[in-house]
Amino acid sequence: QVQVVESGGGSVQAGGSLKLSCSASEGSIGDYAMAWFRQGPGTEREFVAAIARSSTTTPYGNAVKGRFTISRDNNKNMVYLEMNSVKPEDTAVYYCAAERSYGTSWLRTAGEYTYWGQGTQVTVTS
Repeated sequence: QVQVVESGGGSVQAGGSLKLSCSASEGSIGDYAMAWFRQGPGTEREFVAAIARSSTTTPYGNAVKGRFTISRDNNKNMVYLEMNSVKPEDTAVYYCAAERSYGTSWLRTAGEYTYWGQGTQVTVTS
């Protein structure tokens, strides 16, 4: 069973950039669809971005489309979330998730993912 660990969170000024990383162990991320979700204070977990197991599909949440980019490096067993033009409303704990299934219709749904990291805090200051 894959284990995922997030890193790269921190504090950044609005308009700046930050790159989150998700490292995987006890498994190859090439065998998993990977995703990023986030949860702000007092809010439900929100879909940010995903990359299908085939890497041909990369859906994004409406709030981050055009600003964030998800990518994967199967050789390094890593998934990344590049965050540009960040806004104070991007402040949240960001979670990496993994699921072994194929397909794309379910990628935006948190309940479809089996494996989760502990999260990394991102704070955007104005």
